[in-house]
Amino acid sequence: MDILRFITAGSVDDGKSTLIGRLLYDSKNILTDQLEAIERQTKNKEQGTIDLALLTDGLRAEREQGITIDVAYKYFATPKRKFIIADAPGHIQYTRNMITGASNAQLIIILIDARSGVVEQTRRHSIIASLLKIPHVVVAVNKMDLVDYSQEVFFDIVNDYASVARSLDLPDVTFIPVSALDGDNIVESSKNIPWYEGAPLLELLERVELQNDVNLDNARFPVQYVIRPQTEALHDYRGYAGKITSGIYRKGEQVTVWPSGLSSTIQSIEIDGKEVAEAFTPQSAVLRLSDDIDNSRGDVIVPQSQQPTVDKEVETLIAWLDQKPLAVGNRYLLQHNSRVVPAVVQEIAYKLDVNTLERALGPQQVLLNEVVKIKLKTAAPLVYDSYAENKHNGSAILVDETSLVTVGAALLQ
Repeated sequence: MDILRFITAGSVDDGKSTLIGRLLYDSKNILTDQLEAIERQTKNKEQGTIDLALLTDGLRAEREQGITIDVAYKYFATPKRKFIIADAPGHIQYTRNMITGASNAQLIIILIDARSGVVEQTRRHSIIASLLKIPHVVVAVNKMDLVDYSQEVFFDIVNDYASVARSLDLPDVTFIPVSALDGDNIVESSKNIPWYEGAPLLELLERVELQNDVNLDNARFPVQYVIRPQTEALHDYRGYAGKITSGIYRKGEQVTVWPSGLSSTIQSIEIDGKEVAEAFTPQSAVLRLSDDIDNSRGDVIVPQSQQPTVDKEVETLIAWLDQKPLAVGNRYLLQHNSRVVPAVVQEIAYKLDVNTLERALGPQQVLLNEVVKIKLKTAAPLVYDSYAENKHNGSAILVDETSLVTVGAALLQ
């Protein structure tokens, strides 16, 4: 059974947490003790209803303010698929939380209040989805009950958002009218919206096709561990363990180990202790090479016909996550897959407005939640692809050298 990782996003009070709560509640993925707890804490129990948003708004500070601040994760399953949900905050000052939650998402649900239509934060979240190359977008027009389930209101919003999607080249967009509070079109089709002939939200999530999202080109195998048992039975055994982040590896294939540039041939491939003829992403495997060459943690094994970029100077789009500003000359650790290298900021090219995509050239420093393009100089060569071509080998993080706190999310260019 496969796993769909998705994120919800929208403006404040668009009903993201309520939608997730309704999804869990109506699909019977809430434990009895959880239900009893939110019934005790609900704000609406005087009206005889429970506040399903409390299923995700788990932090006390959030409850006191009535908003979502942190990214809340929930896990549930149906007979057809497993799901991991990230509920991201709607406030603009929490853009970093949105980016964090969306970084591993395969699908994004963008909520739009039927009364307000497409607003600035709708565009901002759509731009972030575009930058992060999230392959599937579901636009949930929420609170349809407050506009009398109007077909005209829904299709006006569809037309408005379609122009946004075209401008951002969003590849797969689906629209659905819902009422998270009342459960319309969440798990079951709504009798209140007979003019909508599509599937309810849960069915959409169950059947979205994920196979085509797997990158079977540009094979990349970052080495995580070198296995040397050095026992009498396995005296000469040397295996390179790791996860295939993209592509396919086959026994007998000629490969290059970067950053050394040494070449060899795959002697064997092992998965779960058994030899196989080939392995592919996202499998974890052990590769054995025909030649005894220098190969250690952080090195990348690639087919000779599918070479990456290997360089000490790296241009990257950075989402800044730290209170301390980023400035030219600052030093950090750059973690890219299993490789960690010291890096220094050489240049800040421009700041990107995530609401309009406009570029402000040559900023002196970068503040929390800002997105900028910078140039880094690394102490050792980095083996990477552009994020647009291979997101798994084109993403990295910047880490503070002293505190070891993650301060930046990097999309390599």
